[in-house]
Amino acid sequence: MHIPVQKKIRLGFFIAFTVIIVASICSFLVTKTLLDNARWMNQTIEISKSLEVITKQLKDAESALRGYRLTQDTAFLRPTMQERSIKIEEEYMLLRRITADSRRQQLHLDTLKKLLEKKYQQLIAGEAKLSAPQTDTSAVQEGEKWMDKIDVKVQDMLHIENAKLHQKSRLQDFFSAIWIPVIFISSLMAILIGIYSYVTLTREFRLQLHIESRLKSYQHDLQQNIKLLNKSNEELEQFAYVASHDLQEPLRKISTFSDRLQTKYGNELPQEASDLILRMVGAVGRMRVLINDLLLFSRAGRITPEHIEKVDMTQVLQEVTGDLEVSLQEKKAMVHIAPLPVIEGMPTAFHQLFQNIITNAIKFADPGRQLVINIRAEQENNQCRIYIEDNGIGFDPAYAERIFLLFQRLHGMSEYSGTGIGLAICKKIVDSHHGHITALGSPGKGATFIIELPLTQTLYNE
Repeated sequence: MHIPVQKKIRLGFFIAFTVIIVASICSFLVTKTLLDNARWMNQTIEISKSLEVITKQLKDAESALRGYRLTQDTAFLRPTMQERSIKIEEEYMLLRRITADSRRQQLHLDTLKKLLEKKYQQLIAGEAKLSAPQTDTSAVQEGEKWMDKIDVKVQDMLHIENAKLHQKSRLQDFFSAIWIPVIFISSLMAILIGIYSYVTLTREFRLQLHIESRLKSYQHDLQQNIKLLNKSNEELEQFAYVASHDLQEPLRKISTFSDRLQTKYGNELPQEASDLILRMVGAVGRMRVLINDLLLFSRAGRITPEHIEKVDMTQVLQEVTGDLEVSLQEKKAMVHIAPLPVIEGMPTAFHQLFQNIITNAIKFADPGRQLVINIRAEQENNQCRIYIEDNGIGFDPAYAERIFLLFQRLHGMSEYSGTGIGLAICKKIVDSHHGHITALGSPGKGATFIIELPLTQTLYNE
């Protein structure tokens, strides 16, 4: 199945946009995870450092007490145990803040707090007893006992932080590993789609330029052909007028000479000669009618914007029936005209149109019944459909298109007079008004002519 270029381009941009959105979301999630892991890792490192600082300061305090006992050097007592306790307490409070979101570590800190308070008391008490020269073995053992408990608690907290650090490190490695492929693949897809869209757009643009160039060439050729066609039509009209004028002159002479022959020598001519003269006169009359009809056909449908005006179709039909009053009375015909709308067009052309159709109905009236002609209209939006119905002899529906062709007759000249041009003129008039004419027939029942015309010619003249 062929997919239009516009849909391909829209699909390409949609996929590229989707890829960019998905890549942006993935990048955001990966970046957020990496930042969270980095924050947790930094927090773990800070906790471990603080615990190490606390442990180191406690051991330094004990080492200071032992050093003073051995050397009696007061430099070991600076800073004092009280000052050392304050620094250790500051580190402890820092741990409190860092581990505020960890319930488990907070419980360990509660226990560590008690151990540290006990240790503070031992250090301060040990500093006060340093004036005694002997060594208090029980106090040293007691200090080591509490220091071991603090070490155990610190190791428990460090174990928790190390486990957390290991977990976060694995996550960090995982997301770091997928970060580059995700960005690379999404970027590669966006680049490929962009290249495809660019190539497609370039090809479409070149094709559009080519089409515009061809259209301009066709338009130029069309304008030239229109000029040639208009010139040919003008020449044909001039030819038709001259030819008809030149043809009618011999016909007039033939008719004049025939009349003179009949007037001057009618009684002297044999019957066969008189019949030939009558047949010649009839042929001349038919030739004159044919020439006049051809002239009407050549001029029919020639409308220009300045000749277009609003035409009351009801009034036009009344004028036509008035002109055909004698023929209608001969057939004892009844014409029913429903109200018709006002339509833009050429009044004389519409007059000729309806006159030809009603004349056609009179010509093909059924001799066995009274001729009835019904004329009505339907209106929808800017279109008007006019129906002209008669109860004449009708025609076979197979000839519905043929009757509008030039010189097409369904009956012989011996049965019905005419040149076969009247309905062709009707079609030419309707076509020139951007309309459409059709006919429906049924042998022995009648015919219906349907004329579709736009109410206004504005759109066609612009």
